[in-house]
Amino acid sequence: MKPLLRLVLAFAAAAVLAGCASGPKFTEMKSSIPTLAADQGRVMFYRTTALGAAVQPEVRLNGVVVGSAVPNGFFWADRPPGPIEISTSTEVERKLTFTLDKGQVRFVRLNISIGFFVGRIIPELVDNATGEKEIADLSHAPLKPAAK
Repeated sequence: MKPLLRLVLAFAAAAVLAGCASGPKFTEMKSSIPTLAADQGRVMFYRTTALGAAVQPEVRLNGVVVGSAVPNGFFWADRPPGPIEISTSTEVERKLTFTLDKGQVRFVRLNISIGFFVGRIIPELVDNATGEKEIADLSHAPLKPAAK
């Protein structure tokens, strides 16, 4: 392989990895995740791919930013039971709605698709068995405080 091509591929790989979640893996921190309060439900968000690593829009739960769609990352939000609306926005806004019950854990996969100018993140509700399997090797990507 030509040296220039190797260099370009190395920079591309570094750029992808730099945009990925870097916290502890779910399997490493599962036992330290706070217990769900009896009057709450939990939404686990995750993104399984580094494809489109530069596309990391905010994820909103009922209008409140709870995280970003970080490649190979996960985070969670606890909320009271009731209607839930998840939204992401790049060139278009994508929404997912469902009902969260008391004591329930729901998994939302943040899928990327091709858009006209940039990729789009599309939230998808998945069953718990799928969510637990797919989230196992992902890294924690908590919401970072806004710069002051």
